[in-house]
Amino acid sequence: MEISNHPCFNAEARHRTGRIHLPVAPKCNVQCNFCNRKFDCANESRPGVSTAILSPLQALNYLNEVEQKISNLAVVGIAGPGDPFANADKTIGTLELVREQYPDKLLCISTNGLSLLEHIPYLAMLNVSHVTITVNAVDPLVGAQIYEWVYYNKKTYHGVEGAKILLDRQTEAIKALKKHGITVKINTVVVPRVNEHHVPEIARYVAELGADVQNCIPLIPVEGTPFGNLYEPSPASMRAVRAQTSLHINQMAHCARCRADAVGLLGQDNSAESEQLLSQSKLQLSFTTKPYIAVGSSDGFSVNQHLGEASDLLIYGFVNGSVELIEKRSVHASRTSQTRWEDIAGSLSDCASLLVSGIGPVPLEILKNKGIFVEAVSGSVKESTEALFSGHPIPKKSLRLAGNCGVGGGCSGSGGGCNS
Repeated sequence: MEISNHPCFNAEARHRTGRIHLPVAPKCNVQCNFCNRKFDCANESRPGVSTAILSPLQALNYLNEVEQKISNLAVVGIAGPGDPFANADKTIGTLELVREQYPDKLLCISTNGLSLLEHIPYLAMLNVSHVTITVNAVDPLVGAQIYEWVYYNKKTYHGVEGAKILLDRQTEAIKALKKHGITVKINTVVVPRVNEHHVPEIARYVAELGADVQNCIPLIPVEGTPFGNLYEPSPASMRAVRAQTSLHINQMAHCARCRADAVGLLGQDNSAESEQLLSQSKLQLSFTTKPYIAVGSSDGFSVNQHLGEASDLLIYGFVNGSVELIEKRSVHASRTSQTRWEDIAGSLSDCASLLVSGIGPVPLEILKNKGIFVEAVSGSVKESTEALFSGHPIPKKSLRLAGNCGVGGGCSGSGGGCNS
């Protein structure tokens, strides 16, 4: 990996390499008085905003699609729209998937640091190269004005107590990141009348801990927040702040205040195409409205039937944390239909996915257009369905090539899979 390709940490790189933020972390464990994640506008560029929330597997599928459209993505990051480690399972799961498939990509995290510390050794093992921590105060009295509450160890803290806990956790996290050789950027939101005078002290403090660079971000007043009536610091004010802080630590001055679903070069709005890909990815494998997975299996143990030979499909659900067979659903009547594949798609309207041992190109396209995620697989029904229900990919050893069979409606297989 070429570490210098990160556009946030290298001002020159922003002109040649892009980044993608995967929005997999909706929950947050700190409520800042300038943040409201309920609003989303296509023209709004600020942290905490995302058009969609993706599961780890949806995020990987989205990345795969974007990678085909944009050739210069150097960085894959997770920056919310909440905090990555208030959603640690989703964050770690996404990083694992991306690292496995894209070993040369830079992995990046942006967090408030409250729940980061325990995950740092594993982040280092995944070769996460850059971590950003938002530090808005190093004096709990100042922090108490910025943070409404801090949720830590299943308890909510307010005021100075909460601000002190957050600062202590951030301090230890920065030290640990540097011990593991990870580049650290400090984001500081500059809030007029609250911490504007305090920012140089933040710079000195984090520099002594070993942080590499600081990014001073002017407040974006957001309607509906306690700081919604404040004003955004002027460019002249920000230049003065950066001049003072640069005495202690290198400054980033080209921040684009990225959305949690940002993609492409810094400073460019998300394209209509990327927004469409994000929305499409959200529709894939969402078990909220389609709670089931259909499987072509003659025995309930192995995925061993081609769609063309199946008279029945087994329907599985996820109940109390485990995969359960819900019913055996007949598709026999569709065999003689002129709209066979459309009929099958209709009978699977409550299924997010279909797993079969093989499928031809025509039914694959029809089912895909009906919003059904289709995979050709072999091996254990339990292993494949558990993976999908938990938001993980089917093991590579089980995947087969879908849409590559010419047998079609005349299939006369025996339930042991197709040979052609």
